[in-house]
Amino acid sequence: MRSLPAADPGIPDARSPIRYLRWVARKQAGTLFLGIGYATLWWLAMALVPAVMGKGIDAIRAKDMTALLIWAAVLFGLGVVQALAGILRHRMAVYNWLSAAYRTVQVTVRQATRLGATLPKRISTGEVVSVGNSDIAHIGNAMDILLRGTGAVVTIVTVTVILIRTSLPLGLMVLVGVPLMAAAVGPLLRPLHKRQHVHRDLQGDLSTRAADIVAGLRVLRGIGGEQVFADRYTAESQKVRHAGVRVASVESVLEGAQILLPGLLIAGVTWLGATFAMRGEITAGQLVAFYGYAVFLIAPMRALTEAADKLTKGHVAAGRVVRILSLEPEVSGGTGRSDGGLLRDVASGVAVRPGTFVAIAAATPEEAVAIADRLGRYDDGDVDFGDVPLDTLPIAEVRRRILVADNGARLFAGVLRDELDVAGEASAEKVADALYAACAEDIVEALPGGLDGHVAESGREFSGGQQQRLRLARALIADPEVLVLIEPTSAVDAHTEARIADRLAKARAGKATLVCTTSPLVLDRTDHVFYVEDGRVRAQGTHRELLATAPAYNAVVTRGEDS
Repeated sequence: MRSLPAADPGIPDARSPIRYLRWVARKQAGTLFLGIGYATLWWLAMALVPAVMGKGIDAIRAKDMTALLIWAAVLFGLGVVQALAGILRHRMAVYNWLSAAYRTVQVTVRQATRLGATLPKRISTGEVVSVGNSDIAHIGNAMDILLRGTGAVVTIVTVTVILIRTSLPLGLMVLVGVPLMAAAVGPLLRPLHKRQHVHRDLQGDLSTRAADIVAGLRVLRGIGGEQVFADRYTAESQKVRHAGVRVASVESVLEGAQILLPGLLIAGVTWLGATFAMRGEITAGQLVAFYGYAVFLIAPMRALTEAADKLTKGHVAAGRVVRILSLEPEVSGGTGRSDGGLLRDVASGVAVRPGTFVAIAAATPEEAVAIADRLGRYDDGDVDFGDVPLDTLPIAEVRRRILVADNGARLFAGVLRDELDVAGEASAEKVADALYAACAEDIVEALPGGLDGHVAESGREFSGGQQQRLRLARALIADPEVLVLIEPTSAVDAHTEARIADRLAKARAGKATLVCTTSPLVLDRTDHVFYVEDGRVRAQGTHRELLATAPAYNAVVTRGEDS
């Protein structure tokens, strides 16, 4: 019993779509060759049937009962072999399909995790979704068709040799006819490839628009733009439909060619074979065999054209995967070490000392977010962590020790406890303390099943304020060395905000916490506040000191309070 997916998918060759497909094939070479062997045996068992039937007919004409029984037994044996080989071939085909699909999922998900915040900046959501929806299937199909396609080539060669040995003109007719049919189909593949590429791009764009509409449906309804965006989606969906029709038009010609061209070959072989039989150059059994081969060759020929189609689609799909795999994170880490200490953003002057609860109040929210991104190593910047530059530390270590939590973070579908305790290591007491600090106990109590209750996709059953409190609880459970919170109370009422501010300072006692906010209720509970304007710290001190000495700070905070 083979298990899927593989524990280690390996390091993909992302230099080109062809190289990626070859890498996938190499990673499952053993099962591919085994499947090709089964497929070849399956095809050959079918290919020998016309010859055996011809021998049987000749035995009947010769009234040789012994030979007839022998050929009947051989025919029965071929049927048994065909059945067993067909079952094994199908098992290997399914395994290879799943193996290629799972491996592609593994390497793309691993790359998405590695890219982090870089991925949505470089590739649309719809394109990433399309990789999971359709591209993995096309790559799996490309591996699957290798079995039947290779077996079909071996079978065509075998049949050609049999025909040439029986009748040179008929054998040459098949030998020349098969490549001609393949050559006739070839010109269809380039436009098919091009149209599939365009169709795939439009599908990705449409998926992106659908995701945007669903995410912003509440806003669209509020501003009366729901119908406008619905009309735009309709127009774009029609573009996808037209592109799909253009792909289907080429595919229909390809399908027709798979019937017409082998049919012409059958007609030619049958006519010539009948002529030879009437002249006595071949026996009646050989004529039946030739006709059977001409009909039989339709199947391997269709397999070859199907292989061309699926390999073309696999190439297009591999190009999408390679595009994701070839991306590099915007920031990278080193191999240094740090014992921690002061976390300082040199450009702005913001510094977070161990064990302190500090805040950034910025003239514009974007300035605070930019500083938080640099402190969390989501953007390049001159940042020191203790006595070493932050960019010399491994990214994994930075993520473990410094957590930046903003309101863009999502709640995932699943059991609430698992969504809050992502690492699965927190005690029940720690989870309860985090929920208390985030004022989220009432959310858990109202959820059927409590912490064992199920959260829907993106936590859509929760209000904005509830989601915000659950995200805060998740960040507190992670318990990082440095916690950076971006507007953690913007969606809750003033009473709840005051309680969170009081409890947050106690929950993070002894550890560094930085809050980006302009809320006076939160700022008044911090140890120190940095007022940032034009990317630099213009004033610092306690909240009350700044209210009295920094007019610009006073204006920003008062504006936030009035709103």
